[in-house]
Parts: sequence; C-alpha cells; structure tokens
Amino acid sequence: MARLLGRLAAILVAACLLFTSQALTTPERAAAADPGYLMVHFTGEGSTNQQMYLSHSTDGLHWNDLNGGGMVLRSTVGTKGVRDPAFVRSPDGSKYWIIATDLCIGCGQSWGDAQTNASRNLVVWESTDLVTWSQPWLLNVAGAIPDGRNAWAPEAIWDPATNDYVLYWATNATLNGVLKHRIYYARTSDFRTITTPQLYIDRPGTQGIIDTQIIEVPTGVGNYRYVRASGDGQITLEGSNSILGTWTDLGNLSGIGLTGSQVEGPMWMKFNGSNKWALYLDQYASNGGYMPVTTTDPSNPSAYQVPASGSYDMGGTKKRHGWIMNLTAAEESRVLARWPNTTANRLQSFNFQDRYVRHTNFDVRIDQNVSTSQDSQFRMRTGLAGTGTVSFESVNFPGYFLRHSAFDFQLVYNDGTTQFAQDATFRRVAGLADATWSSFQSYNYPDRYIRHYAYELKLDPITTATGRSDATFRVTS
Repeated sequence: MARLLGRLAAILVAACLLFTSQALTTPERAAAADPGYLMVHFTGEGSTNQQMYLSHSTDGLHWNDLNGGGMVLRSTVGTKGVRDPAFVRSPDGSKYWIIATDLCIGCGQSWGDAQTNASRNLVVWESTDLVTWSQPWLLNVAGAIPDGRNAWAPEAIWDPATNDYVLYWATNATLNGVLKHRIYYARTSDFRTITTPQLYIDRPGTQGIIDTQIIEVPTGVGNYRYVRASGDGQITLEGSNSILGTWTDLGNLSGIGLTGSQVEGPMWMKFNGSNKWALYLDQYASNGGYMPVTTTDPSNPSAYQVPASGSYDMGGTKKRHGWIMNLTAAEESRVLARWPNTTANRLQSFNFQDRYVRHTNFDVRIDQNVSTSQDSQFRMRTGLAGTGTVSFESVNFPGYFLRHSAFDFQLVYNDGTTQFAQDATFRRVAGLADATWSSFQSYNYPDRYIRHYAYELKLDPITTATGRSDATFRVTS
C-alpha cells in the first residue's frame, strides 16, 4: 500500500508540474468574443514622429488613433528616437514589453550614418498592465557581433522548448567579405540580458534582409507550425516546425502583384474567432503607408488577397513599421481608458495674458512665444488620485505630469505611487480672480493653489489680490 501511495503521489506531482509548465508556456490569446486589436507604430521622420504611437481597431481593418493621434511613449535614452516597435506579451499575461530600434533619422543621424555607424542597442519598455510603462532602457544586442554596425527592426517570440524568448533583429555587418544586413538572434527571459548573438537568417550573395516577423500557426492549418514573412528584396514566406530549426522557402508575394520594390515591413495579425490572417505591408515606394493582404493559409503565397478599395481604413496618422496585438476584453478596457482622445490644451495666465504654462528642462513656468511649442501643451486627464479632479499630462512627454514637490512644480514621470498621484492631482474651481476663468486647488494641500511667482509655477496659499490673479488661468486649445 505504501508503495502504491508513493507511486500515486509521484504521478500527482508530475501532473501538477506538467499543468504548471503548460500554463506558463502557453501564450495568452484573445478569445473570439474579444474584438480588440492594438497596433504600436511610429508615424514618420523627425524627433516627434519617431516615437511610440497606438491605434485601436474592433475588426482588424478599420483603425482609430488613440490619445488624439499623439505619442504615448517617448524615448529619453540613446538617440532619443524609436522606430520599428514590437509588442511582446509574456506567456502568463503578467508582463508586456515594447522593443524598438534606437534610431532617429533627421534628428542627428542620416540614413548613411544609420547603416554604417549607428546604435547597437534596442530600446525597451516594460509593463504589467499594458498602460503603465517603465522608463525605457537600452539593450545592447549588436555590440558583440564582429563589425556589427547597427541594430534594426527587433522582434521576439516565445519558445516553449526552452521557456524563454528568441529575440531577433537585423544588423549590418561584414561576414565572409560581404557587408550587408542579416538577421541575428539571442535568447532572453527579461529583455535586460541576452545570450551571445548568433547568425539567424542570411540570404545568398549580396542580398540583405532587414524586416522579418514570425507567427505560430494553429495545428491543422497548413504544413508548418511557424511561418515567417521577410523583406529581402521581395516579401518572402518561409515555413518551419521549429523557431531555430530548418526553414523552407515557400515563395513570395510577387505573384499577386506585390514586389519588394513596392512594399516592406511585413506585420502579421490574426483575426479573432476566425481562421484568417492579415499581413500588413508598408507601401513605401508610393508613400502610401500600410495596407492589409488577407489569407486563410499563411504558408501559401498564392492564397493571399489584395483588399478591395475602401475595405480598410488606417486612421488619421500614417502607420509605419509596427506590431499588432490581439487584445483580451480586460486589456482593451484598460487601454481605451488610459488613452482617450482628450484634447490638448494650454493654460493661459490671467494677469500676463501673453504667457502660458510650459515646461523647459522639466522645470515649469509661464513663458511668452509658445504658440508653436508642444512644451506648453497638456492633456487634462481624469485626476490620478480622485474623482472630480484633473491631472496635467504633457503632450510631448507622455507619462510625465505636472507635479508639486516642496511646493515647487516640475514635469515628472508617473512612478505609479500614491504620493505621486496625490501631488499631481488638482480640483478645478472657478477662477479666484475671475469666475469665468479657472483656478486649480491642490488635492493633498487644499489650502494651496497652482500660481506663478517670478514666472515660476508654485503651490501657495492665496491671501492677496495679486495671489488670486497669479493663481487664475484660462484653459484654451
């Protein structure tokens, strides 16, 4: 009996370990009833457009810009510009990452510089809820590659065989006497440290490859577990049953009239509740932005269909190389609540009406001549600490809010603490100097108001007529 009980216990332990392993390594997926899709992307050139933007869709074909079409994350590290972002969701859904190219064309680097001597780093953000993101950090992925000159277009996919991520990207490097872009990979579990980079994809001769993205295809669809689409002079499709195993060339999309001279930046999306995929392609040659081609068999190049005119809508901003995540209902609710299309406003001084509240080097003051400066634009969000209140989020530094500390004001990144929320929250009341204007009472120091003094923003008690004028503002678009 003791031996039988011992065997039963061993079986139960093994079953629990198997269940735990499956629970932790099976990627969380949106159900058919969850309609949401979230795209992370950049919008063009320049320091403002080469940041992180989000768009949402309920059907995967018609997209709406979130946050009023404004950026949602800004890189403050490396080149201070980011392109080609990818979403990563942990298998248990407890963490998310955005990984992106550390590159800012037209704001310090030319295309020539970017190809031959650019950042060897990626930019990474981390979140536990898809809406509150860490400060970005740099991950050096190409520094250990001999003659590695850059790191572009990162992607990552969970590998259940090893319980970690295969992180892959393009680097321009010399190998066997040929300088060109190839795809390299490394393993990681946290996007802070990686294994030694290895060569992943190398095309024959001088043909380079920059953009590639892998999807896992459900069992019973096609002959391969994984399919990848790559920009390598064409949009080439390949299939494999192992992420790092042998890949079979399946052909390209030139047969349906889409050649590498027309499109690039392949970006996959699976329609929820349907055995159908869209492969979004950037029409770079015509400057047309993304378009979807659809299929029920990702491994068959001839099965893709070019969309009819008017069957899709990419929204107000131009979408450049990004990534689409299928959202659960809970994720969608959080995302839409965090980034509604709130109008950007300015705060005009009552007694110096040619001056507006603005940030400069993260200090806050009232200044003249800011009509064209995003430093003076804020979104009045629902207060971080309480109902019926407001908080002021910077337009050009999203995630940064007006916050008082020692009764002085600075623009500070939201660290998610209760103290930060209270310091960055205010009650909007009738203007102390003119009831048709507005004043802003501190949430945690209700005897104090936002006011300017010597043009600097302060949090002070208001007891004089001058103080009342200093603490009165017009909210204007």
